[in-house]
Amino acid sequence: MPADDELRRARILARAREDVLSGDRPAATPREIVSESWRRSLAARVDPERGDPPHVYSPSEIGGIRGRHPLAGVIPVLRETLVAIADEAMHMMIVTDAQGHILWREGQRDVLRRAEGVGLVEGTRWTEDSIGTNAMGTALAADRAVQIHSAEHLVRTYHSWTCAASPIHDPDSGEVIGAVDVTGPVRTFHPTTLALVVAAARLAESHLGAQLAVRNERLLARNLTHLIGLRDEPGALLTPTGRVLAANPPNWLPSRVELPDVGDRVALGDGGEGVLEQLAEGWLMRLHRTGSPPRPVLSLPFLGTTRAIACLDGGPVRLTLRHAEVLTLLALRRDGLTADELAAALHGDAGKAVTVRAEMHRLRVALGAGMLRTQPYRLRARVDADFVSVRAALAAGHVRDAARAYRGPLLPRSEAPGVREERELLAAALRRAVLDSRDVEAMWALAGTADGADDPELSQRLLRALPACDPRRPVLTARLTITAP
Repeated sequence: MPADDELRRARILARAREDVLSGDRPAATPREIVSESWRRSLAARVDPERGDPPHVYSPSEIGGIRGRHPLAGVIPVLRETLVAIADEAMHMMIVTDAQGHILWREGQRDVLRRAEGVGLVEGTRWTEDSIGTNAMGTALAADRAVQIHSAEHLVRTYHSWTCAASPIHDPDSGEVIGAVDVTGPVRTFHPTTLALVVAAARLAESHLGAQLAVRNERLLARNLTHLIGLRDEPGALLTPTGRVLAANPPNWLPSRVELPDVGDRVALGDGGEGVLEQLAEGWLMRLHRTGSPPRPVLSLPFLGTTRAIACLDGGPVRLTLRHAEVLTLLALRRDGLTADELAAALHGDAGKAVTVRAEMHRLRVALGAGMLRTQPYRLRARVDADFVSVRAALAAGHVRDAARAYRGPLLPRSEAPGVREERELLAAALRRAVLDSRDVEAMWALAGTADGADDPELSQRLLRALPACDPRRPVLTARLTITAP
């Protein structure tokens, strides 16, 4: 639209605003979204003749707030989409949080300097109840994209400005988490700016959705064994916000579960009651049947340790090496093992089922009644085993997570054929995956284990990958010197 037309439109809007404020019937009716915003702003006692947005955050606070905000990761996307165009048009890009606080602003230097004079700076709040109708505040209030032109701003101070803003939504919860805005002088504002801002907001949401998908995949890889461990009991893996990632049986829950503010019980209507167990990321929920005790949790930290100690519901359980071997084999085969299969895995071809049955009786005494089921032998508890978690992370392609979870060989003192085979396979699979990944942090994590410390090829790969000034290099150099023939 030519500049003269924009100025003529601004004068018409100014007359309409004066008519509305004086109680007269306006000659030109404002847009509905503007009229509604004016009513909300006036009800909040915003002064139409003067405005000064409240300065909520100091410059020293802004950096920390930005770093914690979910939009921090998409600022490069918004910058690449909008800032160059805003610069050319003598405009600036603004990004707010869901409460209307300006957290980022970038653009042409002269426009930024001019904006400072009217409070368009980081740390100020631009909600309708604090500064009246404006694109950022109105987009957040109405949850829709909007352009506010000249005298559509309720406060006269901003009549020489035009702005276009769009809300940005959290792909997990669907809630508004902020707004992106392009603001500039009335004379230079282009009619297509709103469409560009909307496209940038959708691109940011798409980027957030991709990041969420990665987190969901990682949560599934790390915790799917917990859901499998419920076996025939209905259960589900939930995100930290209660969205259902996986359920067994499928579709027995809606797509989202309303998490309680306190406690670990979730009302499921006719479906009964859910019991939540917090995981490192997200939740495991199982269906609670009236009168049934909660399923016990058996932790098996058997990587890189010579001490056979398990934890049952948080309490230590001292085990013999043989019992640790049995638990390892049962954790790896959640569908269970027969006495003959256990005998072969523990003793090889010389194993006898009668020996296994006697050992299982002693293990049942050590763990408590009801922890072991028979025909076939299997664990009733929900098992949290570090070696199973490493396996799952590798299967999902999360090599760095697998390397960090691997603290050393599985039950290194065990000579049971089944355990020895798993120990060697896990170590070899992890080493191959780490070397192939060329991930420095994964290689360094593996180098911190007993296996990795004696691996010259791993140390050499790390030395080639690390920068010359990296403080880890002397450690690797010393290892190679010691291990050199």
